[in-house]
Amino acid sequence: MATAAASQLSFSSPIAGHRGRRQTRASASATDRHEVVSPKLRLPLRKVPGDHGPPLLGALKDRLEYFYGPGGRDGFFASRVRAHRSTVVRLNMPPGPFVAKDPRVVALLDAASFPVLFDTSLVDKTDLFTGTFMPSTDLTGGYRVLSYVDPAEPTHAPLKSLLFHLLTHRRHHVIPAFRDIYGDLFGLMENDLARAGKSDFGAHNDDAAFGFLCQALLGRDPLDSPLRDQGPKLIAKWLLFQISPLLSLGLPTLVEDGLLHTFRLPPALVSKDYGRLADFFRDAGKDVIDEGERRGIAREEALHNIIFAMCFNSFGGMKILFPSMVKWLGRAGGRTHGRLATEVRAAVRANGGEITMQALAEMPLVKSAVYEALRIEPPVAMQYGRAKRDMVVESHDYVYEVREGELLFGYQPMATKDPRVFSRPDDYVPDRFLGEDGARLLRHVVWSNGPETASPSLQDKQCAGKDFVVLIARLLVAEIFLRYDSFDVQVGSGPLGSSVTVTSLKKATF
Repeated sequence: MATAAASQLSFSSPIAGHRGRRQTRASASATDRHEVVSPKLRLPLRKVPGDHGPPLLGALKDRLEYFYGPGGRDGFFASRVRAHRSTVVRLNMPPGPFVAKDPRVVALLDAASFPVLFDTSLVDKTDLFTGTFMPSTDLTGGYRVLSYVDPAEPTHAPLKSLLFHLLTHRRHHVIPAFRDIYGDLFGLMENDLARAGKSDFGAHNDDAAFGFLCQALLGRDPLDSPLRDQGPKLIAKWLLFQISPLLSLGLPTLVEDGLLHTFRLPPALVSKDYGRLADFFRDAGKDVIDEGERRGIAREEALHNIIFAMCFNSFGGMKILFPSMVKWLGRAGGRTHGRLATEVRAAVRANGGEITMQALAEMPLVKSAVYEALRIEPPVAMQYGRAKRDMVVESHDYVYEVREGELLFGYQPMATKDPRVFSRPDDYVPDRFLGEDGARLLRHVVWSNGPETASPSLQDKQCAGKDFVVLIARLLVAEIFLRYDSFDVQVGSGPLGSSVTVTSLKKATF
C-alpha cells in the first residue's frame, strides 16, 4: 500500500541537539557547579526526580496503585507529574515482583521527551514489546517474533520485509473484502436492534475482523476450515496468556493481583488452542510462508511471525481500535455525523458509487476523524527502550541525564494529549487535522511507535501495518456514514479498551 513520504521529526531536539556533545559520567560532576543548557532551547539541567522505593515493596506499592488506585492508570502517572512538578520521573512499572526482573523505569510523560523512544540509534528495543517482562516463547512456537527483535539484530530486516509483503501482496482485495464482511456486520447489528433494541459492536467486530484479515491478506475464509468460527475465541485466550500481567479483569483485588500479576499463566494450558491456530495458518498462509523461505526465513519461523502479526498485532489492534472509533464517533453528535455523511456520500457519488482509494482520498474529514481517535486513545499506550549510552532527554522545560542501560518508558496518552501541543487535548475534535495547521500537528500523532508523518522502514520499529491500519479505519467510518445518518452508543470499559453497545442506527436518507 502507498505510504506517506517520510519526514524528520522536527521537534527531536531532546536528543538531536545534544548528539555532538553527549555528557558522560566523568562530566556529570561538572554539572553540579555549572548550569547545563540545551543548545537549541537553553533549558536547565535537572536530575530526574522520583524514586523506586525499597526493593520489592516499592514495586508492589506502585503496582497496586497503578491497577487499583482511585485515579486509575492515567491518575497513576498524573499524580507523579504533580508530585514532582516534572514530566520525566522515576517510577516502577507493572507487573513488578516475580514476573519482571527489574520494574524500574524513567517515565517520559510529555510530547517533547517521548520521541526519544523512536530513535533506535539511542535506544535498544530487544525483548521490550510488552515492557518490563517478556512472555514465554512457548506461546509463539519457540521463536522470538519480530515485535521483540531490535533492528540491529540480523533477523529484523527479513522478518519485517515479510510483513510488508503480507500486507501488500493482496492489496487489491482489501477494500472488497472489508465492504463485504463489514456489510454483513451492520446487517447483524440491525437485526439485533430490531429484536433487542441494542447491539454489542465488540462481539460482532471480533468475528468480522478475523474473517476480514484472513480473506483480505491470505485469501482464505476461516469458516471453510476446521477452525470455523472459533478463531476469535482461541486468539482471545492466547492473548490473555501473553499479557495477563498487564490486564485488569475486574476481579477482587487480592484474587486478580495474585492470579494475573504475580505469576505467569502456564503456556501449556493454551498450547492445544495455539496448535489449532498454527494448523490453520500453516495451510492458509502457505504462499506467504513460501515467500519467507525465499527471503531466508525458516518456514516455522515465518509461520509463527505471521500468526503473531495477524492475531496479536492486527486482530488485537482492530479489537481495540474499532470499538474506540465507534465510541468517539457516537459521542461526537449529530452535527459531526452530518458533516461526515455529506463528505462520504459526495466522494462515493463522484467515484461511480463505489468506495475506492480515490474516493477515500476525497474524504479529508474522515481521515482527520481517524487520526483524532488514534491521538486521543492510542491502541498501544506504552513504549519502551533501553538507553544504549549516556545521553540527555529534553522535556518542554528541562534537560535530564539518562545513563547507559536505564530503561525508558513512555505513556503515550500523556504525550498525545499534551496541552502544550494540542488545544482541548481531552476533547475529541474530528476536524483537528484538517488544513495546514492540522497537517503540522500530525507529527505528534505517534500511535504507530513513530510519527504519523514518517513511513516504517526495515531500520526502525515503527509498525509495519501503519498505513494499513489507517486505511481500514477510514473504511469503517466511510461504511458507517454511507449507510447511516447517525447512531447512538452506550460505552463501558473492558480489559483491552472500550466496550461499545450501539443503541440506535438511523438509516441514511439521500
